[in-house]
Amino acid sequence: MLLIALAMALAALGTPAFATSPRTGTPPGARPTAVNASAADASLPCDIYAAGGTPCVTAHATTRALFAAYNGPLYQIQRSSDHSYRDIGVLAAGGYADAASQVSFCAGTSCTITKIYDQTAKHNDLPISWGGYWKGPGPNGADVGADAMALPVTAAGHQVFGVKVTPGVGYRIDHANGVATGSQPEGIYMVTSSNYTNQWCCFDYGSGENSHTDTGNATMNAIYWGNACWFNGCTGSGPWVEADLENGMFHTNTGSNKDPNNQGVHYPFVSAWLKNNGTSNFTLKYGNGAGGGLTTTFSGPLPNGYSPMKVDSSVLLGTGGDNSPNGVGEFFEGAMTAGYPSDATENAVQAGITAAGYGTGSGGGGTTGALHAVGAGRCLEVPGGSTTPGTQTQIRDCTGAANQFWSQSASHELTVSVGGSRLCLDASGQGTSPGTKVITWTCNGQSNQQWTLNANGTITSAPSGLCLDVTGAATANGTPVQLWTCNGQTNQKWSLN
Repeated sequence: MLLIALAMALAALGTPAFATSPRTGTPPGARPTAVNASAADASLPCDIYAAGGTPCVTAHATTRALFAAYNGPLYQIQRSSDHSYRDIGVLAAGGYADAASQVSFCAGTSCTITKIYDQTAKHNDLPISWGGYWKGPGPNGADVGADAMALPVTAAGHQVFGVKVTPGVGYRIDHANGVATGSQPEGIYMVTSSNYTNQWCCFDYGSGENSHTDTGNATMNAIYWGNACWFNGCTGSGPWVEADLENGMFHTNTGSNKDPNNQGVHYPFVSAWLKNNGTSNFTLKYGNGAGGGLTTTFSGPLPNGYSPMKVDSSVLLGTGGDNSPNGVGEFFEGAMTAGYPSDATENAVQAGITAAGYGTGSGGGGTTGALHAVGAGRCLEVPGGSTTPGTQTQIRDCTGAANQFWSQSASHELTVSVGGSRLCLDASGQGTSPGTKVITWTCNGQSNQQWTLNANGTITSAPSGLCLDVTGAATANGTPVQLWTCNGQTNQKWSLN
């Protein structure tokens, strides 16, 4: 009912969205032309924000349109073989990314995301950042673009690609059009993941300084997502949604997190939220991007020395305000608003996110990628890339190496290719009791090499129904993996992407 009410409000407002034909094969050219969205269209995030009176001033996504009438480019890629460009658009107005165009364009070579288009009429496109006080790894201290093929996921069953921000990746537009400045109110959301985080500065999305230097407290207003704990200790190990307001990532107005119910957020897809009225309140929320509502972790006064805000008009993704380039994370979509969104509006946007149907895997019939241990924030691997059958698997920091790259076959095997050998994940000795070692073995088609990837994040062995389990709920590198009775704990939750 809320979505319907907001749709009716949108019809009354006559809110603009955008339509154009996708562009391919060229660097940036013509931009989308405004059209009017009907009431029936008010189901995507920026339509909902507009219906709530807080329209989007940025709308960035590599996975889908954020307006129901948007039919333009989502992002631009460049391939290394001949340095040519292609714009990746949507399959239909208001739809999902045309990932097949990217796959064909990048076949046999590598591709980089060089720009993320803004879907609003503000044209706040995000090119690769020129750097800043902290230098990036690119030419003359610039940042670099993300590997376009590094983050395959699905949305409503369609193959799409996210932005995998590794250290040095950053996107930014300075003097952005229509965004909040000074103490003007602002709302921000993004869809990210618990699969790939660290504690360093700064995996951000939001407002920063046009100078790309630290110009003092309150000159930023950005979502930080990661494991940073800057002030007086934290409960749990993260990752958390925090506010990067410059010179600190804030869990609360005092900076610290003492809430026993906020020990960290562990979902393959996370919606992260920040809103700031500029003078007296900021609010942090999170949600499961695959279903459910929002949880507010803090809503209260701004930190001492941060009222009024002095926000500048640079929009950034992947780095800090001074271009601090060491954060990591995954980005699928996000938007910034003019004005302070209501809780009802944010709840409706969250419903629109969960309706997008985000899922792990490549969407092409098989599922491939790193197998992330959600509770530990590490990846399942074959130790040392061993080709010896019987090697017990373990968890370790995610590296993207071949010994951490798994594929699920049509026969429900989980396979890894190391040293020229294809091996299967195997319940040792065809074991069916808790504590059975999980090893690699020559693929043989037996049932102890068949695994079910369940919707709740567990992976179960076909013969026993036992769960793939990080032993002792430990989080350290080198912790072995076994079978254990399913118990719902995070050391039995996995994400393959």
